[in-house]
Amino acid sequence: MRAATLTAFGSPLTVHEVPDPRAGGGEVVVEVLATCLAPYSDEVFSGARRYPLEPPVIPGVGGIGRVVSVGPDATKLREGDLVWCDCTVRSRDDALTPDITLQGWSSRGEGGARLARYLHDGSFAQLMRVPTENVHRLPAEADPARWSALSVHTIPYGGLLAGGLQAGETLLVSGATGNLGSSAVAVALAMGAGHVVAPGRNRAVLDLLADRFGTRVTPVELTGDEDTDRAAMSAAAGPVDVVLDVLPPEAPSMVARAAAMTVREQGRVVLMGGVGMLGGPELALPYPWIMRNSVTVRGQWMYPRTANVGMIRLIASGALDLAPERVTTFGLGQVNDAVTHAAAHGGPFERTVLVPAA
Repeated sequence: MRAATLTAFGSPLTVHEVPDPRAGGGEVVVEVLATCLAPYSDEVFSGARRYPLEPPVIPGVGGIGRVVSVGPDATKLREGDLVWCDCTVRSRDDALTPDITLQGWSSRGEGGARLARYLHDGSFAQLMRVPTENVHRLPAEADPARWSALSVHTIPYGGLLAGGLQAGETLLVSGATGNLGSSAVAVALAMGAGHVVAPGRNRAVLDLLADRFGTRVTPVELTGDEDTDRAAMSAAAGPVDVVLDVLPPEAPSMVARAAAMTVREQGRVVLMGGVGMLGGPELALPYPWIMRNSVTVRGQWMYPRTANVGMIRLIASGALDLAPERVTTFGLGQVNDAVTHAAAHGGPFERTVLVPAA
């Protein structure tokens, strides 16, 4: 098969022939039809994001494909099934605190690194080997390129599940003008959120969100002053039930703190972004404020396995509409052009998709 390999950080991806993967017990081989590139892929491949990825590696975060072969323990998947391949792989020998790797992308701790060395390669290839439990059937009519946005939407969905978002509640999305943040706005409304506060500094994107979603979204233009911005966000929609932070690593901690502290008494704050990953001041939420207001603060990396099914249902039912998203596709031979395009087009509802068969 043909695949795109990262041979070293800072080097362009190389497209070449590699051996076909084979499914063992508990595994599935999938023909990759489409995989969505993260806008920050160039930062990962350059080494700027410091991800614990070990070259040489075929990268890629999940994808849509067709089942080619299954292991002997599969009971429902069949050859030819259209499927979503979730990149979040968990070790099978500790149900309470499993080690985790994002196949072809990142990992957590030494256990995650060991898991990554076994399930090393991702979706920038014509074929991919995936754990059986990470393969989820899709409606036969699903458009692979458009549905590959599952790799984006399922992340904030996991955060909203972690925050216990209920129908009718008010959510504030910290980082709403970014790729993940705008997805969080759309997913929350699909889940039944009554109101979403969308703060950011990009006026054009704030206007786009307001135009697309109407009065259920209140944009708030940030100034960079923590006290001013907190007051503006708090005044935008009354009591905030849940704050979801998906700010990128370069965002200052005070932006995340200002957003978090808009939450009401007994509200919930979920941290999913990258603030602090590249150094800088800590988040420093005040202990007395958390305690006296009975605020729940939790971190969430990715999402539980069941979130895949829930996200597929939201799209299949039409609750989350993928039609307005702007999808640009590239063939495998254009993979480096795709990485460049993704970096330049990482705004709301913009998807850069690699089609390995092309």
